[in-house]
This record gives sequence, structure tokens and C-alpha cells, in this order.
Amino acid sequence: MKTIENLQEILEKEFKWFHQHPELSLEEYETTRRIKEILKRENIEILDVPLKTGVVAVIRGQESGPVVAIRGDIDALPVYEETNLSYKSEVDGKMHACGHDYHLTSIIGTALLLRDNADKIKGTVKLVFQPAEEVFAGALQIMESGVLDDVELIFGIHCTINFPVGTVGIREGSVSAAVDRFKIELKGFGTHAAHPELGKDPIVAGSALVNSLQTIVSRNIDPFSVGLVSITHFSAGNTWNVIPEKAFIEGTVRTLDKEQRKFIKERVIDMTKYISSTYQVNPEIEWITGPPAANNDKKWSEFAKKVALDRKLVVEPSSDTLGGEDFAFYQEKIKGVFIHIGTDESYPNHHPKFKINPKALSLTSEFLSDLLIKVTNEIRKGGENKK
Repeated sequence: MKTIENLQEILEKEFKWFHQHPELSLEEYETTRRIKEILKRENIEILDVPLKTGVVAVIRGQESGPVVAIRGDIDALPVYEETNLSYKSEVDGKMHACGHDYHLTSIIGTALLLRDNADKIKGTVKLVFQPAEEVFAGALQIMESGVLDDVELIFGIHCTINFPVGTVGIREGSVSAAVDRFKIELKGFGTHAAHPELGKDPIVAGSALVNSLQTIVSRNIDPFSVGLVSITHFSAGNTWNVIPEKAFIEGTVRTLDKEQRKFIKERVIDMTKYISSTYQVNPEIEWITGPPAANNDKKWSEFAKKVALDRKLVVEPSSDTLGGEDFAFYQEKIKGVFIHIGTDESYPNHHPKFKINPKALSLTSEFLSDLLIKVTNEIRKGGENKK
């Protein structure tokens, strides 16, 4: 495979620009403009897709064959950066604290290498620079646009602080959890704190509900299965001598199994109704369904491992996590593999001191371009063998 002598230098320059100019989900206008500017300068075809933010590019091989894709996300987080990097965020309250600047820059590098090795591609590769991963909206926008309707196989990447540069995490099966969010408002009847008998106290009802919801995992599901219910927000009242009218509870459910996901949702709703009735408050429940669990295809996970090993990378199983990833929306329609790539030890994702080792950039681009070329050849070969 042809290489680019100064690829690392090129990518580090762009990576630092993206890190300095973070944009939140659905606001990635300058990020999108910069990606397009780079791709146009490098003579890489950009597809006309009806997206306000985000980009889809394409590299066409010299022979017909399968269409495959690689996805990298581009949005940042509402975090005040506290690193000592010379290229730290120039935007107060916004930071690439989840490595999406690294993801998108690595995909740019992949595009450059694929362009220079188009003669080896037996088909077509689409490169997806996806917006709004952090709010689980971007993958659905891409899918709804129809730009991936002809794609047979898709890969995604995410940085991980659990592995050093030169190590990748790949495993078949679940690699992220299904994510759901719920909001519960309990409406009681406010009164003076000296006369609680005249009111309906939503704080007492909410406290009972929070305690009860914690028993779903400990008492209602198989202890050998994986499920999580976390209450992350409980607010009520605004002064010391008034029992308030309302209480607000918010939380998340994480699961790996479809049936368990359905069961926990039903239990949260049932418990809310029963406890509200007991304490004579009126509940309003909003359930926000997020992405399903990302589930890696067995055959192509093994294929990706082999390519990584052939490149002298260290391969480990991806770490267990109940984090969510909207890459799973692609996998509902397309076979896919989500790969974790080591970027060295750091503060955790979403932390204000989180950072990436830029040395991972060219290594990642070279691995992905090699993988995508070999995948098109493998699928093409499989199709020919069936004839």
C-alpha cells in the first residue's frame, strides 16, 4: 500500500485546529466547512447529502464491487477545558473531551490514503463525518438521508484511554449499551412547612420512588445479566419553609438485552404510577428512547483483528462498558464493527483534562485504509466465489 511521507505532520496540524475550535452537537458549521475545505483541496469527492452539518465523502475504486463505509463523529461537549495543551480550546465552555477531533482527523487521513491507493479498492468506500453523536441524533440523520442505502458493511472507531497507542480493541457481540433516558414530574399540593397535613408532598413521594427504582436491578432482573438504573437528577422546591408543588426526577437505563430493556422500562413506569398513587401525587413520565446496544458482526470482527495483527498492532478485547453509542443505529440496518483504538492513558472521556496522544493519528489512518481496502477485496472475492 502506498504511504504518505508526511501524513503524521499533516494530520497533527488539522487535529490541533479542530481541537481549538470545538462545536456542540448540531452546531458543527465551522467544523463541516473545514472538513469540506480539506477534502476539496485534496481532490476527494464530496457527496451531495441534505445535512445541515456533517459530510459524506467517497473514494471510488477502479473496479466495481461492494460499497463499505467508515464513520467518525465530529461534535464536541459543553465542557470548560483544563488541560495545559498549547492548542487547547479557544471557545469558553466547549471542548473536544471525547476525542471526536481525533476521530474525524483520522478519517481525513484515511481518505487521503484511500485516494492514493484507489487502484487497490475493489468497490467503493464512503467516509462519514457524522454530526451530533453526543445527543444520539447524527446517525439517524445520516441513515434517513439514504446515503448509506447501498452500504454492505460499516466500521466505526472510538478512542480509548484503556490502551496505549499501538493497541486496538476489537470483539464480537455487544460493545456498548442500549441507552434510555426518563424524566418524571411529580405534582403534589404545596403548603407551609408547618402544616404538611394540608398538602401533598412531592419530595416524600420522590424519595420513595428513587429508593424503589434502585431495587429493579437488585431484585427484579437476573443477577447474572447486565442492567443499570441510575437516578442522576432530583430537584424540588426553592426555599426552607415551603413544601413545594412539584418534584422532578431524571435518570438513565442501560441494558444489553432487548427484552430486559423493555422490562425495565415497564417497571419504571409501573413503580412511578403505584408510588404516586400511594402518596397522592400526580405523575407525568417522559421516556426518551436512545440507541440500541452496538453489536459487532462476528466474521468482520475477526477480519479486522487479522488486519490489525498483520500491521503489528496489539489486539485486545474491547473493554466492557455501559456507555451508549449511536453507531448502533447503523448496525440495525447494516453489518458493522465498532473498534476502540488506544490513545494512551489520560483523564476519562468528558473530563476537562482529557487529552489524546496525537501519535495515534497516522497509525489509525493507515490501519483503517488497509482494513477498508482488504474488506472490499474480501467481499468481492466472496461474491465471485458464489457465481
